[in-house]
Amino acid sequence: MTRGILTLLAVAALLAACGRPGPVRPPGPPEDITYPRVYPSR
Repeated sequence: MTRGILTLLAVAALLAACGRPGPVRPPGPPEDITYPRVYPSR
């Protein structure tokens, strides 16, 4: 019983830390962004 609860809490903590919500935006004010798109990774 206790092991199941600890496993459930561990999974919930991992899922809660899965990055930021929303699209990726470059930092800074929009007028200072030279390249508005993310460079593609190959």
